[in-house]
Amino acid sequence: MSLACDRLCVVLVEPKSGGNIGSVARVMKNFGFGELRLVQPRASHLGAEARNMAVSAFDLLERVKVYENLALALSDRNLALGTTRRFGKYREELLSPAEAAKTAVGLAKTAKAALVFGPEDTGLKTEDLDLCQYCVTIPTHPDLPSMNLAQAVAVCLYEASLKFSAPVEGRTRGKRPALGKNLEAMFSQMRQVLLEVGFLNPQNPEHLVRAFRRMLARQGLTEHEVQILRGLWDKISWVHRRKGVS
Repeated sequence: MSLACDRLCVVLVEPKSGGNIGSVARVMKNFGFGELRLVQPRASHLGAEARNMAVSAFDLLERVKVYENLALALSDRNLALGTTRRFGKYREELLSPAEAAKTAVGLAKTAKAALVFGPEDTGLKTEDLDLCQYCVTIPTHPDLPSMNLAQAVAVCLYEASLKFSAPVEGRTRGKRPALGKNLEAMFSQMRQVLLEVGFLNPQNPEHLVRAFRRMLARQGLTEHEVQILRGLWDKISWVHRRKGVS
């Protein structure tokens, strides 16, 4: 299996069309990527529509992994890149497909990445993008900014295939980011502790939590660094409780 197949997977969140799922599988095989994950799919990845569009990539459909939610689908990934065509609050510093590919390949020797795509009609929700360290957008013409799902996957994987096929020398970073499941556990603990000490507004805690996510997740925190932060949250919580009983 190539480095690309082993280190970068495609995640489709709630895809509604079996034809699109099959088309994505075909595109993935076109560019040498072999792992497709589905989150709560609204259509069968093994049905006739998907098989017909996959053509010679039916073997990829047979290996599809299905998940109950996006957090589980990303739990064993060190880097998640979520695609969006919307701009605004919480969707800042968007990467182009080429920049996203460069980011993923920069970690290829030590970490595993995921490209995440949302439903055909709505795209990824802000809550989904919270689980991704970077947002990716494909520049399109304003007359028709929304692309077909399989076409968007094709653009991103084309850029990724170019980067993965480039010479290996000098493209690997020195540290391996923490797994998604451990990063999310740390953020969950952080949220609970900051609510406990009154730092977050209980009516809108996610505003500052998302700011912390942007500051910390993009640093590529290692497992050791995540454990240090978890120890910090534990200590803050302990001191707060001690003050409450003194």
